[in-house]
Amino acid sequence: MRLRTLAAIAAGVLCIAAASDPADRLADPAQEARARHIMQDVRCLVCQNESIDDSEAELAGDLRRTVREQVSAGHSDAEIKHYLVDRYGEFILLTPAFSWMNLLLWGGPFAVVVLGAGLLVTRLRRRSGDTELSAEEAERVRRLSETDAA
Repeated sequence: MRLRTLAAIAAGVLCIAAASDPADRLADPAQEARARHIMQDVRCLVCQNESIDDSEAELAGDLRRTVREQVSAGHSDAEIKHYLVDRYGEFILLTPAFSWMNLLLWGGPFAVVVLGAGLLVTRLRRRSGDTELSAEEAERVRRLSETDAA
């Protein structure tokens, strides 16, 4: 019971700490909700594994203000994300857009593993196919074993 109470208190403190200053929030609740939705997909460049909505870093606060300004100016979600990507690079998005470079980054290691497995299977098949000796090799082995026995 104590553990649940402590967890609830910790979660409340973290939510309060992550919440921005009420003066920064947009007056229109629909716009604020849209801005918060966008912020959840934008990476904090300081924390790197947190969204700017969750981060307490100063840069995250600046990015939250930028997103709110863009929303209040009437820009679409795609335009806001495009603005941020132009300014900070695609790394700023927690879920980057599909591109051929991303496919190479994610698919490259799998391709290397498949290629390596294919090469390994090919080499093992070649090795297992050459197990029989020719007549000349068999005669040489017989002569060598006779000289070793003597």
